[in-house]
Amino acid sequence: MINLRNVRKFYGALEVIKGVDIIVEDGEFAVFVGPSGCGKSTLLRMIAGLEGIDDGDLILNGKRINDVPPDKRGIAMVFQSYALYPHMTVAENIGFSLSLKKVPEAEIRRQVEAVAEILQLTDYLDRRPAALSGGQRQRVAIGRAIIKKPSLILFDEPLSNLDSALRVQMRAELQRLHRELKATVVYVTHDQVEAMTMADRIVVLNKGVVAQQGAPMTLYHQPDNEFVATFIGSPKMNTIPVIITRPSAGKAHAQSPFGLSLDLPDAGAVVPQGEATLGIRPEHLKIATDGQGDFSAEVIIVERLGVETYMTVGSQEQPIVVRAEGDIALRPGDRVSLTADTTACHLFDSTGRLIRPAQAS
Repeated sequence: MINLRNVRKFYGALEVIKGVDIIVEDGEFAVFVGPSGCGKSTLLRMIAGLEGIDDGDLILNGKRINDVPPDKRGIAMVFQSYALYPHMTVAENIGFSLSLKKVPEAEIRRQVEAVAEILQLTDYLDRRPAALSGGQRQRVAIGRAIIKKPSLILFDEPLSNLDSALRVQMRAELQRLHRELKATVVYVTHDQVEAMTMADRIVVLNKGVVAQQGAPMTLYHQPDNEFVATFIGSPKMNTIPVIITRPSAGKAHAQSPFGLSLDLPDAGAVVPQGEATLGIRPEHLKIATDGQGDFSAEVIIVERLGVETYMTVGSQEQPIVVRAEGDIALRPGDRVSLTADTTACHLFDSTGRLIRPAQAS
């Protein structure tokens, strides 16, 4: 189990990690996700011991390890670049750490073959990295890490150099590997799709602080703030500036400049009057076939993906994405009437704080 307690990191006067508290349970697959510069890779390197901790505590299995050297932490790390030795074969690359420890050659060969079987590299053990595909090289880098039998494996954006098809394949392989090894995994990525599809726990970082952490679908349905709401989900949540009035007790009315008009139950929170931001996901907007929707808008873009269609409506200044099942007959320039699922709407104040959660989840 990893426990980060009020961890801080400074580069000169610049504070890049600002009092982070994170717990990753034994055996969990945790993903640190966030935009470039949010501190996720720095945090990973601090866990590995490659960056110092200026304040706070890093606890691994109940022991404070702030000052423990990297090679004594029992942690393996897989970097974004494969960093393989080009003059060595796959087998030599995987078994290199055991060679350094003077493990007998027969035992090295046995362990390398066992790891190669897990990673489906048995047929490639005599090849050098130049003769491998990107996905195969990444598997070799993973093999070099797991042969140490670590209790904790750190991944720093390991799939970002692969094409989209290989990324999908490697995501599945990493999840299978996690199930087989039963090790704790901390995985860093800027790709929220990777986070949603792989993680037991997602930690969303923003500007050196934890914006929210929890199970993927919890963050999707119950974001604490506008940043998490728009970062988690693809396509991202629509955010629309609105004016809130309160026509009656227990009701909040949202009105946008372009004609959207919704009555929202308070959903257990008293929504204040004034300016706010309405958040609604693309799948919670439906085409009103009778033309009697909550608002109408011009179609800007139609993206047909076969099983579903994404339609962007509104304007360049206020685009709104709608997800529809299958194909639709609409074209750019058409006007469409849309209905919003009011139970699935969020409201955020001017600071991005959630003031009205969705009721449907």
